[in-house]
Amino acid sequence: MLSSQLSITTDVMPTIGFDRLAAHLPYEWIEQALSAHGVASVRRRRLPAEQVVWLVIALALFRRQSMEEVLSTLDLALPDTRIEAVCKSAITQARARLGQAPLQWLFEQTAQAWCAQEKVANQWKGLSLWAVDGTTFRVPDSPENREFFGAQRYASGKVASYPQVRAVSLTALPTHLVSAIEFGQYGQNEMLYAKALIGRIEDHSLTVFDKGFVSAEILLGLSAAGTERHYLIPAKSNTQYEVLSGTPEDCRVRLRISPQARVKVPDLPEAWEARAIRVESANGQSRVLLTSLFDRRRFKAQDLADCYRRRWEIETSYRELKQSMLGEALTLRSRLPEGVNQEIWGALIAYNLIRLEIAKAATEARVAPTDLSFLRALHIIQHELIWAAGMSPGKLPSHLARLRLQLQMAIVEKRRGRKCPRVVKARPARYAVRHLKEP
Repeated sequence: MLSSQLSITTDVMPTIGFDRLAAHLPYEWIEQALSAHGVASVRRRRLPAEQVVWLVIALALFRRQSMEEVLSTLDLALPDTRIEAVCKSAITQARARLGQAPLQWLFEQTAQAWCAQEKVANQWKGLSLWAVDGTTFRVPDSPENREFFGAQRYASGKVASYPQVRAVSLTALPTHLVSAIEFGQYGQNEMLYAKALIGRIEDHSLTVFDKGFVSAEILLGLSAAGTERHYLIPAKSNTQYEVLSGTPEDCRVRLRISPQARVKVPDLPEAWEARAIRVESANGQSRVLLTSLFDRRRFKAQDLADCYRRRWEIETSYRELKQSMLGEALTLRSRLPEGVNQEIWGALIAYNLIRLEIAKAATEARVAPTDLSFLRALHIIQHELIWAAGMSPGKLPSHLARLRLQLQMAIVEKRRGRKCPRVVKARPARYAVRHLKEP
């Protein structure tokens, strides 16, 4: 019982670093999540709701193990002299009793608190940096999942082999912490999910979008939702605008809103203004960036171009979540939509826990959070959780303090720069060939 061990050890032997780790996910937050949705355990069970919350989170950390193995490895079930092991059906029933609502509440609570902790230390010119983009999760091919989530349909008329969940997240670029997410049916457009996230972006921030989210409703809605909420987004190749002032490389422009968009959203004006910056990408292609940051002295064009290149950090976070942590699994575990949603919320909490520990360790090591290896940090945390489950409470603080020191050693080595131009290598011959000359 990790939660109870943390509480007991804090009372007996509080240590520097351990207090901070124990404060990441307080037991009070789990109780509030359960009581708010009426799923707290009334009678004594081997798997009460509080332990099932930790189990769902641990299932993401130990993706390659079965539910029974995770439960046994971390010793999450309450002891019972009559029964040694918990059967799979009991675990499935415990997850069904818990549902997805407590995990969603817990994610929203922890994401807001953890992002606020790291906001001040990772600002850019007085603004917090965020990115919005979409991704998908494959789920088991059950009739319930296929009916609820849907699947990709190809132009040939074929349907994808597995149902998929479409998601759009709001991620902090400096730390990769996921602040908010909207997910659901695959057939729903990403723009609709993105609109639901606009109101959750904080003041004094800069949000970087992909060009697929160029929409006056989204961008103007972001600016009008609070104070100093700015955007940075590349214009599409067919975007037309009128230059009001400035140079072709850095100018103030006016973009007109189509009548069709104004019919859907009557509050939109006929036109809106933005700053257009022409930059050159790494492959030599010219690109126009649109932003609401009009102060050219404070926000120089080159600084904004460098900031846009950091948008790919959200793609890196998706890779860490889906490939590194979830082990490139073909699908998620659950065969019912309720279980799929619960599993995604648990995976997001687990991912943020790792990313928060990386941010804390990076602060002590005086490096950026993105300079530490996520995969190595994941392995360290996995091993320490297994050790913590089987040791006495008196030895737990030393292991948790060592965890923070080990994370500081997971600095990613910078790759050497390319010395030769990139060329296509010749394909090696599969078999040795002997050529004979004619006599």
